[in-house]
Amino acid sequence: MTGSDHLFQIFLNMTDIAEIFQSFTHIKAGIIGDVMLDTYLWGRVERISPEAPVPVVAINKKEYRLGGAGNVALNICSLGAKATIISVTGSDEDGNTLQKIFSEEGIDTAYLLQSDRRVTTNKIRVIGRNQQMMRLDQEITGNLEDTDENRLVRAVEDFIANEKPQVIILEDYNKGVLTSTVIQRVIALCRRNGIITAVDPKRENFFAYKEVDIFKPNLKEVKEGLNVLTNEVNEQLLEDIHTALSAKLNHRLSFITLSEKGVFYRQKDTGGIIPSHLRNIADVSGAGDTVIAVASLVYAATHNVKLMAEIANIAGGLVCEIVGTAAINKEVLLKECRRLLV
Repeated sequence: MTGSDHLFQIFLNMTDIAEIFQSFTHIKAGIIGDVMLDTYLWGRVERISPEAPVPVVAINKKEYRLGGAGNVALNICSLGAKATIISVTGSDEDGNTLQKIFSEEGIDTAYLLQSDRRVTTNKIRVIGRNQQMMRLDQEITGNLEDTDENRLVRAVEDFIANEKPQVIILEDYNKGVLTSTVIQRVIALCRRNGIITAVDPKRENFFAYKEVDIFKPNLKEVKEGLNVLTNEVNEQLLEDIHTALSAKLNHRLSFITLSEKGVFYRQKDTGGIIPSHLRNIADVSGAGDTVIAVASLVYAATHNVKLMAEIANIAGGLVCEIVGTAAINKEVLLKECRRLLV
């Protein structure tokens, strides 16, 4: 056991995991980014179409779920913290449906804007025999126009002034809400107000997130961003990646998800790879949303980067056991943390 591992075990022995989870109820989190509606059409497949060589799905259930930044907000809410969603949707039926679902889930929509210049992103999945057979995407992926950019930043300013949040998560799905201008202005606002910033980046604005606290790409994204060509995954490579990211971003800590290999974290002299736990994987969609939500709350509550990585790693594995995007169950996560960490 290394010195840092020994200190971490002492911390765990002195800390009740349940108390950390209970402290989430005192945390206010803002989630800024691309929200989307996930529509699931469930049905039976019993024959091939006579019109084309494709299966005929007899739909028997239609379900709406929160996707993108909306799923991050749902995970925050499921963990007991107060979640506020800040974004721009279209002025359309899907946007109204999103507003309704957010309200039903207890997520604050006071700063959720609509625009005639946007179309609400809707990802329609057709599922038969418990497998996704087709996906239809309705969306606009161009950047917000100047007017909507300014409206969004003013909404963030109002949110900070009225709610005084502890953490703001920037959830980027390359759908145009998080423009470089919005990113820079929001991070500057957070730094002036002492608010923790966490980001789940995508390729287009990968290096726009300068001076954030938690930078959480997945391995594929970070290798593309830094033009890393090797297929190897080892601790030295990840340490080099952190160093390269720090030179470009001047961020506080790196938190990189490694799919089935677990997660890597690094903050100053604390870091390493945490292997994933054995799971029956059903669907990986939405796992990154859960990981950034859990990591942000644990870090806001404890400022312990290893505990953040350990708990988020467990949470990401748990939601992969569920088909479709789904929020983490707080009690199930607590039980797993007690089993695996203490």
